[in-house]
Amino acid sequence: MNGDEDNNQDKSEDESGTEPKSNTDEQEVVFIQDMGFTVKIVSPGTEAFDIQVSSMELVQEIHQLLMDREDTCHRTCFSLQLDNVTLDNFAELKNIEGLKEGSVIKVVEELYTMREARIHVRHVRDLLKSLDPADAYNGVDCSSLSFLNVVTQGDITDTPRSSHIREKRKIRPESVDCTPPDFIMPRCKERPILPLQPQAKEHKGPQCIKVLTTSGWNPPPGPRKMHGDLMYLYVVTLEDKHYHITACTRGFFVNQSAEEEFNAKPASPSHLCHSLIELLNQISPAFKKNFAALQKKRTSRHPFERVATPYQVYAWCAPNIDHTIDAIRAEDTFSSKLGYEEHIPGQTRDWNEELQTTRELSRKNLPERLLRERAIFKVHSDFVAAATRGAMAVIDGNVMAINPGEEAKMQMYIWNNIFFSLGFDVRDHYKELGGDAAAFVAPKNDLQGVRVYSAVDLPGLYTLGTVVIDYRGYRVTAQSIIPGILEREQEQSVVYGSIDFGKTVLTHPKYLDLLNKAGQQLKILPHQVINEKDEEIELCSSVECKGIIGNDGRHYILDLLRTFPPDVNFLKLEGEELSKEVRALGFPLEHRHKLSCLRQELIDAFVENRYMMFIKFAAFHLQQLGAKKQKERESRSSQEKEIAKITEVVKDNKEGEEKGAAEREIETEEAKKIVESITDSITSGEKLEMEESTREVVKKAALAVGSLKETEFDVRFNPDVYSPGVRHANLEGDGLKKERQLIKDAAEFLVITQIPSFIRDCLDHTSAPMDGITLSEAMHNRGINIRYLGKIAEMLSKVGQLEYVYSIAVSELVCRSAKHVFTNYMQSVELMSLSAAISHFLNCFLSACVTPHTPQGLDELQSKNAKKRNKRKGRVNPLSSPDNLEWTTMTPRSVWNQLKTEMKQYYDWDMPCDSVEQAVERFSLQKISLLRSFCMKTGIQILLREYSFDTKNRLTFYEEDIVNVFPVVKHINPRYLLAQASDAYNFYTTGQTKIQQGYLKEGYELISEALNLLNNVYGAMHPEIAQCLRMLARLNYIMGDHAEAMSYQQKAVLMSERVNGIDHPYTITEYIHLALYCFANTQVSISLKLLYRARYLTLLVCGENHPEMALLDSNISLILHALGEYELSLRFLEKALELNIKYNGPRSLKVAVTYHLVARTQSCMGDFRSALQNEKETYAIYKHLLGDEHEKTRESSECLRHLTQQAVVLQKKMNDICTGKAGATLPPIQIQTPSMGSVLDMLNVINGILFVQISQQDIENFKAEVEKRQLKESTPESKDGVTKSGNVVVKELEEGFADSPMSVSPIESS
Repeated sequence: MNGDEDNNQDKSEDESGTEPKSNTDEQEVVFIQDMGFTVKIVSPGTEAFDIQVSSMELVQEIHQLLMDREDTCHRTCFSLQLDNVTLDNFAELKNIEGLKEGSVIKVVEELYTMREARIHVRHVRDLLKSLDPADAYNGVDCSSLSFLNVVTQGDITDTPRSSHIREKRKIRPESVDCTPPDFIMPRCKERPILPLQPQAKEHKGPQCIKVLTTSGWNPPPGPRKMHGDLMYLYVVTLEDKHYHITACTRGFFVNQSAEEEFNAKPASPSHLCHSLIELLNQISPAFKKNFAALQKKRTSRHPFERVATPYQVYAWCAPNIDHTIDAIRAEDTFSSKLGYEEHIPGQTRDWNEELQTTRELSRKNLPERLLRERAIFKVHSDFVAAATRGAMAVIDGNVMAINPGEEAKMQMYIWNNIFFSLGFDVRDHYKELGGDAAAFVAPKNDLQGVRVYSAVDLPGLYTLGTVVIDYRGYRVTAQSIIPGILEREQEQSVVYGSIDFGKTVLTHPKYLDLLNKAGQQLKILPHQVINEKDEEIELCSSVECKGIIGNDGRHYILDLLRTFPPDVNFLKLEGEELSKEVRALGFPLEHRHKLSCLRQELIDAFVENRYMMFIKFAAFHLQQLGAKKQKERESRSSQEKEIAKITEVVKDNKEGEEKGAAEREIETEEAKKIVESITDSITSGEKLEMEESTREVVKKAALAVGSLKETEFDVRFNPDVYSPGVRHANLEGDGLKKERQLIKDAAEFLVITQIPSFIRDCLDHTSAPMDGITLSEAMHNRGINIRYLGKIAEMLSKVGQLEYVYSIAVSELVCRSAKHVFTNYMQSVELMSLSAAISHFLNCFLSACVTPHTPQGLDELQSKNAKKRNKRKGRVNPLSSPDNLEWTTMTPRSVWNQLKTEMKQYYDWDMPCDSVEQAVERFSLQKISLLRSFCMKTGIQILLREYSFDTKNRLTFYEEDIVNVFPVVKHINPRYLLAQASDAYNFYTTGQTKIQQGYLKEGYELISEALNLLNNVYGAMHPEIAQCLRMLARLNYIMGDHAEAMSYQQKAVLMSERVNGIDHPYTITEYIHLALYCFANTQVSISLKLLYRARYLTLLVCGENHPEMALLDSNISLILHALGEYELSLRFLEKALELNIKYNGPRSLKVAVTYHLVARTQSCMGDFRSALQNEKETYAIYKHLLGDEHEKTRESSECLRHLTQQAVVLQKKMNDICTGKAGATLPPIQIQTPSMGSVLDMLNVINGILFVQISQQDIENFKAEVEKRQLKESTPESKDGVTKSGNVVVKELEEGFADSPMSVSPIESS
C-alpha cells in the first residue's frame, strides 16, 4: 500500500483494456480497473506528506497505514476528512465522491471512549514491544521469524549501500570474505542447531520505560466519571520517577494520585496530550530519545518482517527468552481474551453466521468475487485462530463442559460460540469401525469432506466451519454451531441421512436435489438403501452424512467422514477377492479402523484415466467402421478381438500397454470429437438415425471401462457399498456388482499405476522431496495416502538411484510412528510433570544414552499434603490423570519395540533395527533431522542449543530443554475454500501459457495482475503470493532486469520464511534463487552468504545426499571460482560431481558439465594432467549423447587441445630443469581469472535458465512447434533430457514451480 507494498498496482493501468481468454474458464479474464493515485495527508504536529493508494482499498486501510508510519503511529483515535466531510471507514476509495489524484485528507483528533482509550494503550504497548521477537517464539498474534536480513547483514535492496559497495568491489575483488563456516563444508559430519537462528546483535529495541500498567485506582469513581475520566495508568520512567496518569475523553494527563492517596486532579504543570506517547515524551527525556531510536529501527525493517501472517507458524526451537513484567499482557490473558474479541460490538462473534453470510455474497463480476473471497478468507483465518485458542483452553482445563456430569472423555464444550468435542469413541459410536482409532481419524476425514463440498461451492448447501487441533496428546474438533441445534435432540433435527450408521435412514427432496448437483462434480452416485421399516430410501451421499435445517432456514450437511469411496486395499472383506497383482503386493491389509478412504486426487486421476481409455477405444473402432463399411463382417470379428484385448487391459491395467493400437491410430483430441458427437446423438434420442453398429461400439467401450451405464461413459462411486450395517436395495443386481468392481479398480489403480508413476517422478527429478512434508505433498498430489508409505519405502529400497528418497521415507515412517506412540503416552502425563515426561521420551527415542534415568524430584513441590490432594481429585483438570507415573517406566528398548510394532501394524513395514543407533547407521538418517521432524509433528518446542546425541553416559535432553508445547492445527486450505482464488488462478495459468509460447511480456503482465488479485484476497502475506513473487523475479531476470528480479525475490524469501517456516524446503529454494540474482547484481559476498545459508538448511533438513545439494555445490563452487578461491571451489565441485553421477547416472549432461567445471578449476590451479583427464570425460559424454558435429562436442575438443598444449609446455620446462639446462625456469602459469559475465553464464546453465535472444522468425517457428506439440502429446525426451534432434536440453532445475499446485511449468530451456 505504501511505496514498497504497492505491488504493481499501476502496471495494470496500461493494459486494462486487454482481455485474454482464460483457458480454465469460459468467462473472460478481465483486468480489474484498479487505479493507483496519490493523496496528501495533513496530520496535526507533522508536515503534510503524500501516500500512494489504490481505488480498491478501504478507508480503513489508510487508518492502518497511518498507525504504522513513523511520524503518525502514536495516534489511534482519529477520523479522516475530505473537504470537512468525515469518511466512512468501510467505504472503498473509488466510491468516495471528489476523491482524486492530489486530494487533501485531514487527520482529525476524536474524543476517546473507554474502548478507544484501551485500544490506544494496547497500541502503545505494541509499539514499545515491536522489535521484541518473543511473540514469534511464543507463537502468538501471528508473528513468525525471518532471518534473511540478519544473514545479509541489512537490506540488500538499499540502493545507496549497494552502489557504494560495488564501487569498492571494482577496486579489490579479493577483499570479499568468502570463507565458508566449517560446518557447511562438504563431508563435514557435525550438524549444529545454533546457526538456524542467527541472532542479530541488537534484536531487541532500546528500553523506553520501566513500567506501564493499568493503575490499582481503576475504575474511576462516580464524581470523576462525570469529569470525563475513563481509566488510570501507572508509569515508572527510566529516570525512576513514578507517575499516575488519567485517560479522559480529550486525552491523557498526569494526575496528583500517589501509591497511598487518590487525587485525580491534574498535576501542575498540566499537560493534556491527545496521545500517550506525546505525554511520555514530555515527562521523560530518556523515553523521548529511546522511543525515537526504536521508531527508526522499527520502520527501517522490511514491511514483510512486520506484517502478521494469516495463520500462526510455530518455531520448533527457541532461545532462552527473558520473561519480562508486562501488566497489559497479564491483564489480556485473564480478562478480555477469554472468549471475547476486543473490537467487535456485542463482544462474542457469531462464527456460523459470519462464515455462511460471506459465502452468500454475490459473485457476478470480478470486484464482487474479490470482495467475497477476501471476506471468506478473513473470517476463515479469524475462525482458525479462535478455534485454536479455544481448543488449548479446553485441554488446559480452562473451559467448563456443557455436560459436566459425564466422564472426561465424553465431555463437550462451548467457548466463544464454537463447539468443541474430543477424539474419543463415546457411547460406542464407532465400535464396529475400530473404536478410539476410528474416532481419532474421523475428524480428519470429516475435514476432507468439508474441504471438497466447500470447493464445489454450491449455493444453498452449507457446511460447518471445521478445525481439527492436536494438542498435548488430545485431538479436539472445533465446529461452528448450527442455529437452534442446541435446543433440540439430534433425532428431531436430522431430516436426511442416518444417526445410527444405517439402521434408521431419512431422506429429503431438497437435500437430494442439492447433493445430487454436488455429487456430479464429486463423482458420487445416487443410490438406494433399505431402512428398518424395509422401505427403499434414496441417498446422494454416504449414510452417515446428516442433513439438518437450522433455525436460520439454511440446509447444513455434517459428518462427511465417508464422502470418498472406501479403500478396499485396507479392508478385509468377506467374499470379496482383489486382483492377482494387488494380492501379490500383500493387500488387503487389516487396518486398525475401517474408515480408510481414497483421496479426491486419486478419484480424479482414475476417472480421467478411464475416460481416455473409453475415448480411444471407441474412436479407434468408429474409424475402422467408417473405413470398412463394405467389409462389415471382417470389421465385426476384429472388434470382438479388440474388446477382448481391451477388457484384458482393464483387468491388468498396465498403463503402458493400455493405449494399445488405438493410440497409434488416432490422436486424443480427434478421438474426443468423434466420440462426443456420437454419444451426444445417442443420448439426445436420434436413435433411429444412428446406425446399430455405431451404438454397439460405444456400448462395448462402456463395457470395457466398467461404465455404470451401458450406452455412455459413467464412472461414479457409491460410498456405501462396503459400509457395515447398510442394507442395499438390489443386492443381487448387476448394478451393485459394477459399483463394487469400480471401487476395487480405483484401489488397484492406486497401487498399480499411481505408486509406480510417483516413483518415476522421483527418478526424473520432477519431484525431489527434501523432508517428510514435501514427500507427503508429492504423494498426495498423486492421490496416494500416507498409509501406503511402507509399501512405497519397500519399492524405493530396490532403486539405488533413489536412496535419498528411501531415507526420507524411512525417517517419515519412524517419526510418524513415534508421534502415534507419543500421543498415547502424553495422555497419561500430569501437567506438573509435562516437561520431564517429554524430555524423557525424547531421550528414549533419540539419545544414545543406554539407561536414561527418569528425572528425579519430579514434583518441584512434593507437598506434605499429598494425601489430602488425592482426596480432592474431583477438582483437577478431568483430562489429566493425577499422580500417574506410568511414563517413568519407559526405556529406549520399550520405545523402539513400540515403534517397530506400530510401523508393522500401521504401515506394514518391517523395521529391522532395535535402536536409534542401528536405524541411523542402516538407513543413513540424521538424528537432528529426526528431532526436527518429530518436534514439528507433535508441536514440541525445544531450547536452541547444541545437543550431543552420541554420548553413552550422559542424557541428551533435560527438563529445561522443553520450552513449550504448541497445537498442531489442520484446517481447509483456503484455495479449496475459495474454489481456487479463482480469478487470480486464471490469470496465473494464462500467464504461464503465454510464457511457454514465448510471449514473455504478456505473461509477465498477467502474472503481475494475478499478484494484484492475490493481494486483494489474502492481504500481504500468503504462500501463494510468495510463489507469484518468485515467478515474477524469474521473469524479470530472464528479461534482463536484474535489480527488479532481486527485489521481487527478496520479498519471496522473506515471505516464505514467514509463512512456510525458516527451514522449509521452499524457503531453501527461494534462497538459492536470490543468491543467483544477487550475483547478477554484483553483490558477490552476499550471494555466497545466501548459498551458505541454503546449504546449511539443506544439511539440517535432509543431509548431504540429495540431488539438490549437487545444484547448491555447483553454484557455490562457481562463485568461489570467480573470486579465485580455486581450492575451496574444487572441494565443492568434487562433491557436486559425486552426487550428479549418483543421481543422474555417469553418462548424463549434468555430469558432463560438472566434469568440465572441475577441469576448468584444475587448469586454473596449474594441475593440467588432472584437468585433461576430466575434460576427456566431458568430451566422451558429449560425443556419446550429441554426436561429433554438435557445438558442445566441438567446444570440448577445442578445450582438450588447449589443455594438452599447456601440459606439453609445462612438461618441457620441467624436463629442461631436470636435465640442468642453463637458465631453465618454470614459466609463470598463465591463469586468466574468469570474467563475472562468463561465471554468470555458467550459473545460468546449471540453474536451467534460458535467455531469450532470438529473431522474430525463430519465435514464429517456436510458436508453431509449441502448438504442434500441444496438439499431440509430445514425444518423450530420451533419458537425459536430449530431444531426438540432438539439441541439448538443459533440464529445467526449477524445483519450486513443479512442486506447487498453482503451477503449470516454468520456462523450459531448450
